[in-house]
Amino acid sequence: MTVLVAYNPSPHGEAAVRTAIAEAARRGLALHVVHLARSDDPVDGDPLDGLLADVPQGVEVRPVTRRAAGTEPADAILDAADEVGATLVVLGSRKRSSAGTFLIGTTTQRVLLDASVPVLVVKDAYDD
Repeated sequence: MTVLVAYNPSPHGEAAVRTAIAEAARRGLALHVVHLARSDDPVDGDPLDGLLADVPQGVEVRPVTRRAAGTEPADAILDAADEVGATLVVLGSRKRSSAGTFLIGTTTQRVLLDASVPVLVVKDAYDD
């Protein structure tokens, strides 16, 4: 039983990790991070280590996995959710323009439609 979070180095990615940590602690589950940077991309100055340093005691943090080169983000998330036996998937979503508020990203849409477990979509804080 695991809370899986899809992460990229962005405000909405960081919000997703903070939310996933809180959910893992509340549910008493392990935390697994799927880093959406491709496995062949350098990850310098990434705040993920700092975010994971704040995980409460008692929450198991599983090794972070990175998206394989050539793999679409949605496929990486869905495959990882199946592999780790996720009971919840957490995704971040960025602010959309007023014209695009009815649309969500294709990755988010695919995960929402194709995941076999509940999906929690969170936004980062922003000014209107």
